[in-house]
Amino acid sequence: MSDIPDMKAETAAGKHYFEEIVDIIERLRAPGGCPWDRKQTLETLRTPITEEAYELADAITKGKMEAVKEEAGDLLLQIVFVASLAREQGSFNMKDVVRAICDKLIRRHPHVFGDVDAKDADEVLRNWERIKLEERREKRENLSVLAGVPDGLPPLLKANRLQGKAAHVGFDWPKGNPAPLFSKLEEEIGEFREAAGGGNAQDMEEELGDVLFMAVNLARYFKIDPDAALSRVCGKFKARFQLMEQMAADEEQAGGKPLSGRSLDELDALWDRAKERLRDQ
Repeated sequence: MSDIPDMKAETAAGKHYFEEIVDIIERLRAPGGCPWDRKQTLETLRTPITEEAYELADAITKGKMEAVKEEAGDLLLQIVFVASLAREQGSFNMKDVVRAICDKLIRRHPHVFGDVDAKDADEVLRNWERIKLEERREKRENLSVLAGVPDGLPPLLKANRLQGKAAHVGFDWPKGNPAPLFSKLEEEIGEFREAAGGGNAQDMEEELGDVLFMAVNLARYFKIDPDAALSRVCGKFKARFQLMEQMAADEEQAGGKPLSGRSLDELDALWDRAKERLRDQ
């Protein structure tokens, strides 16, 4: 049996709930609503939007689907909130937001909704960038392929986006041979080592930036999200260090040294034990 009727029913239910959240936000913003919600502006929502996006990304990284569902809802709330504030200002409303993204998706997928052929994902991305460039040309906006990368992005994400944008027009490392990337990374590390030997802080910062930028290039080549990779490593470090703290606290109760009173060699040994214990769990 076709699943299209079920999909239609699910879509209809989704529209109902979507209208409900819009109504809830407007009720909270209305006279007699929530004092906190009524105080919010587009400017005050900037931080919550960023935080909710990171919390959703973190839930995805950890693979906790219940948390993904909850954080996706929290991020959706911020979008609806933005649209509600814009409606009050007479700029646009939630329907305008949805209509705009629907139009954009159709316009930028001519291989699905039109007669354009796209043999693989890379060609889809090239077409996407070409269509964006045409849109900016029509609006008399900045025609650089890098114009769509916000200045306010976190640096690691910004590096990935800048490199990806340039790659869409062919400015990228050759496919099928990662050796030049490893060589370039080693070259950048060597230049940083030389700058570190010179002791000039500005030179070291610049050369370390080149190392990090090249590391992002390497991640992108192997289709690894550098932000997710670093986030995962941070989580692993946090878990190991906190286990070190707990192990040291247990040993201190039995007459051992506190964590802060141990030598570097002793801390390294404790780290190895924590690493082994976590591996066995």
